Amino acid sequence: MKARQSILIPGLVLSMGLAGCDNGQETSVAENENVAAEATTQAETSVPTYDAAAFYQTTSYTMPFSDSSHVFSPDGGDLLVSSDTSGVFNAYALSAATGETTALTGSDGSPIYGVSWFPGDRRILYTQDGGGDELNHIYVLSEGGAATDLTPGEKLKASFSGWSADGSHFWILSNERDAQAFDLYRYNTADYTRELVYQNDEALSLNAISRDDRYLAAVKSNTSKDSDVYLIDLASDGKEATLITGHEGNISHGVYTFTPDSATLVYSTDEHGEYNQAWGYDIASGESALVVRDDWDISNVSYSPSGKYRVVSANNDARTMASITSVDSAEPVEISDLPDGDIVNVQFNRDETRLAFLVNGSTSPSNIHVADLAAGGHKQLTEALNPDILPAALVNAEVVRYKSYDGVEVPGILYKPHQASAGKKVPALVWVHGGPGGQSRTSYNPTIQHLVNHGYAVLAANNRGSSGYGKTFFHMDDKQHGEADLDDIVEARSYLEGLDWIDGEKVGIIGGSYGGYMVGAALAFRPEVFDVGVNIFGVMNWPRTLTSIPPWWESFRESLYDEMGDPATDEERLRAISPLFHAGNIVKPMLVVQGANDPRVLQVESDEIVAAVRENGVPVEYVVFPDEGHGFRKRENRITASEAYVKFLDQYLKGEGGEG
Repeated sequence: MKARQSILIPGLVLSMGLAGCDNGQETSVAENENVAAEATTQAETSVPTYDAAAFYQTTSYTMPFSDSSHVFSPDGGDLLVSSDTSGVFNAYALSAATGETTALTGSDGSPIYGVSWFPGDRRILYTQDGGGDELNHIYVLSEGGAATDLTPGEKLKASFSGWSADGSHFWILSNERDAQAFDLYRYNTADYTRELVYQNDEALSLNAISRDDRYLAAVKSNTSKDSDVYLIDLASDGKEATLITGHEGNISHGVYTFTPDSATLVYSTDEHGEYNQAWGYDIASGESALVVRDDWDISNVSYSPSGKYRVVSANNDARTMASITSVDSAEPVEISDLPDGDIVNVQFNRDETRLAFLVNGSTSPSNIHVADLAAGGHKQLTEALNPDILPAALVNAEVVRYKSYDGVEVPGILYKPHQASAGKKVPALVWVHGGPGGQSRTSYNPTIQHLVNHGYAVLAANNRGSSGYGKTFFHMDDKQHGEADLDDIVEARSYLEGLDWIDGEKVGIIGGSYGGYMVGAALAFRPEVFDVGVNIFGVMNWPRTLTSIPPWWESFRESLYDEMGDPATDEERLRAISPLFHAGNIVKPMLVVQGANDPRVLQVESDEIVAAVRENGVPVEYVVFPDEGHGFRKRENRITASEAYVKFLDQYLKGEGGEG
């Protein structure tokens, strides 16, 4: 479960990369009504069928996403990337010239993610937790290969927060003093000695540090609709937090970054309409002005090292559209022949002549590219897709919309199996994202591709309460969970039944985290709507989950309680929407999958719902991973989980033996 006030990871798509793209064009309501008729003209297509291992033998790549990380090595020759080439994520040096990788770490247990090169040498910082417990520590890896934990201790969580402009020190946030609050520490680059720079007694969310080391930006969540930005002068004696977004009513604010000259804090606000805009607070004058707006949420703003270039991304209907512009001329940076898809984690080298990014589309897992800004060309350094998979066997995501019970238009992402037609109807699944305020997007999803490859249509519904569609839509389900949002999911089945290539007698529901809760809610409160349910670490007992949330969520606890309900005062309503207390209603087969180390949705949630439903005499299958937390990061476990989904669905949705 991911609370709504959590910080979005920057993701970018260069607008020129989607020119002429036809995989995921928005379908209007009128067009949706004609889908069934159009489907009858589609010829049946035969494609190879693959097991889960084939989809997960794709290689996953990530890069550090902070604009204060050093992704390029000091000499510019290598990129710091993380990859599950070995089956477990580790840090690698990726040659920017040849694409050759050199392993820097060798964990075969808890995944490791590279954080940054050191500015002047080939040391790196990386992060690792304990088997999915989310208690990340920050480590330094020497040039000789020795690893040192810079944040030792039990039951603490730490994260990297950037470098000083001269590289003499770096910043780390840690909750070692108080589990509910992250303090800011400055570490010496040479000997790793440190000092406490800001003691976070108010448990604010600390978000950005100016490049001159003077200012710290923080966010305070007041309610699920209302939040404020504070500016802290680290050079002042009191280091008091000064409110810079004073307002009346419900307005949400967040932090993007400081400008490289440290003169302006760029922050987000929905004060001026449905969507987040980027505004700049001039520190000297105390005045704010619009930086950039779009017809969708501005999801990220970042700058190149000197500030010569600015990158702006917008969450455009489940895709990310972005632009890179010259700050002085406002002219766009042109990069030719980019493939279609999301471009994630745009990072500049030190002299701003090149940038690195990842490209991800619905039929293509993330690949790392490097672009030459002077020439305008780019090079793909990796091949993530398993070569054993025929690319034509993958299915493009299509953005669709359907009307809910009260006329509200609900967006969704539809995946149609190649073999589906009016003459060969296929079973379907409604996929529910996590959150509560998450969003299903058009990026590559190996589990969905595996399901679709095995003949299951998938509709990833962005029910009311999903992010990306304006603040009104976002707050439509506040304290109506298991009610208004669930009815959107119920209507998703009706939409699917209206497609003449869907077998309307065979529709299931699947989801993880909050989506797993929706699976349980659908089976308990609308017991005859869906034919099966796949619950992936879903909340089954809201009073317990909201009472036991991780202490490091303290900065947005009030916001979460405002949206979901406070277990101290709203227990009756929370019990009323908790599937566990209504498990006697569940009559349809269910698969439950859980990580034993999950700190957000405890294993007891899954243990109890499994036991309760089995008492009904209903088929329940249960898979527990002892070495995973909230989400499965080891390849072998992801394969096992995906195979379990298909096996369960083949038996209980398609019918024994998988026959349709």
